[in-house]
Amino acid sequence: MKGLILMEMPAATRRFMLVSRNEELANELKSALDGIDAEVDCAQSPETALLRLVDPSLPDALLIDEACYGPKAAQLIAALHEESKGKSPVLLISTMRSSDDLELFRDGIVDDIIPADSSPLNWRFRIEIALRDMRLAADLAQSRESAILNAQHDPLTGVFNRETMLSLLFRETDRVQRMKSSLCLLLLDIDDFGHWNALFGSEPCDGLLSQVASRIQRLLRSYDILGRPGKDEFLIALPGCSGLSALTLAERLRQEVFSMPFAVCGQNIRLSACFGITMSRGRSPVVVLREAEMALDLAKQAAPETIQFYNDDALSAESTGHSISGYESI
Repeated sequence: MKGLILMEMPAATRRFMLVSRNEELANELKSALDGIDAEVDCAQSPETALLRLVDPSLPDALLIDEACYGPKAAQLIAALHEESKGKSPVLLISTMRSSDDLELFRDGIVDDIIPADSSPLNWRFRIEIALRDMRLAADLAQSRESAILNAQHDPLTGVFNRETMLSLLFRETDRVQRMKSSLCLLLLDIDDFGHWNALFGSEPCDGLLSQVASRIQRLLRSYDILGRPGKDEFLIALPGCSGLSALTLAERLRQEVFSMPFAVCGQNIRLSACFGITMSRGRSPVVVLREAEMALDLAKQAAPETIQFYNDDALSAESTGHSISGYESI
């Protein structure tokens, strides 16, 4: 394009810390890094190096002259590695590889051992390799975290999937048993969602589910747990919540999540939902979840926007042939 000047952004200056009292070694390192826009920060004592590493801006690499610190070098290197939080590669400058050096290397405290008499080209090569390996390790760790996150969450709404919800419910049940605390489950199902799917198609209705999840999340406490166990179902685990508080939340969800219109395909529509609620009392999450499902089924049979609360006395009443009086309806 005429008149357009493309400017290349300058690369960020790299900063290296050298822990050494040897001025000649410092000059050699600066010479080796000449031409790659690098700064060398020299710390002449371990104490100075440790103080500087407290700074939130860590050096790109940490180089330690083993010869300067004698028998305490291993402890110094371990301390500096700890202070660098494993985010800066540690390179040991050694006149001769000892068993202690190799042990530090095997333990991952030292990323490379560079001979003190290396040529400038070898210095630069070894440092570049250490930096590259650190970047690759960070990228791999991030990829693993993303994979774990994706495996735990529903890809559509971002809330927990069914398998993760069950795992978390077992954890919360252990807490209830240990601390004698309360836990309620609230299961909701969007009324006649198939109608909207048929009218708008699956992709716009996926957006509706995401909107529902986002609205629900805004009403929850930081330690409440939200998941999507089914197509148009959402499950909420409420630690430390009484049955009455769970009923109150269901009413808030009915009013504040579903009474406001949702935007889809240029239209505003109103959704509604039925709710099933039960209390854990430290019992198996599988049993408690089944109770929430039973309560929800009764709510759906009754009418749209119904809230049903499950009481485990209902099971004994049903087995004797009496009416199921253990469900409270709002």
